[in-house]
This record gives sequence, structure tokens and C-alpha cells, in this order.
Amino acid sequence: MTCPAPTIRVQHQDFDLSTESRALTDGRADIGAVVSFVGLCRDEAGTLSALELEHYPGMAEAEIRRIGEQAIARFDLLGLTAIHRFGKIAPGEQIVLVIATAPHRQAAFDGANFMMDYLKTSAPFWKKEHRKDGTAGDWVSAKDADDHARDKWR
Repeated sequence: MTCPAPTIRVQHQDFDLSTESRALTDGRADIGAVVSFVGLCRDEAGTLSALELEHYPGMAEAEIRRIGEQAIARFDLLGLTAIHRFGKIAPGEQIVLVIATAPHRQAAFDGANFMMDYLKTSAPFWKKEHRKDGTAGDWVSAKDADDHARDKWR
């Protein structure tokens, strides 16, 4: 059986969960589970006015596609969508979407978790905080917890 190609987009504009989910499931009777994750920008206890995400065009898409192809093959997914936004994103706005479809729930959950754990650590994005008080924020460093989450899949 041929593995489906993941849908991968890196874009400035927002996305719609319902629209993206329907694109994966419409007309499909073989899908038994759909798992979605939407990551939102936090306000960091009221101090953050925006999170700015930068990426290297072409390289980011290629790496996310590589990770997506691994997820599809490893968990026998029937479909996978990963959308990651870039630019300035305000608290409460959506940053990332992952949708995994599979015949059974566990594969869909595992595929979505795998994808997010690798997106957090391996996708080439750089994040800079912009503070409400007008001061320049820091570039966000990688977290050990994210590395540990990714490493459980090895």
C-alpha cells in the first residue's frame, strides 16, 4: 500500500481547523479516528504582546514534510496535515495545527503526538518574544522537556 503524502504548509495567515479536517476526511469511509492539535500563543502571565516566528523558507517545509512522512509510515496514518504559522502572532492566536487520521484512535493519537514532539524540536523555526512594556524580548530557547518528549520516540 502506498503511503499518503502529508499536507504541509508554513504560512503567515491563520487556518481553520474545521476546513482542514474536512479536507482529510470528506468522502473517506476508511478513517476511524481523527486527532487534532491546535497550539495557541500564550500571554506569558500578561507580559507578552506577540511572539514572532521566523523560518528559513523551503528548509522548514522540507523538514516538516520529512517528519510527516515518518509519522505516516510509522503509525500507518491515512492522512496528516501540519500547518505552522510565521510572523507576529498575538496571545490567543493559533500558531500550529496537526491533524492525524487513522483506522484506529491510538495510531491517530500517536501520530499527532510524534509530529508535535518533532515540530517543537526539529523544525527550523526561531521565536522571539515581544513584551507589552515595549522592551525587546528574548529569543526563546529550546526546553529540555521538549527534547525528552521527542526522545521517547527513538
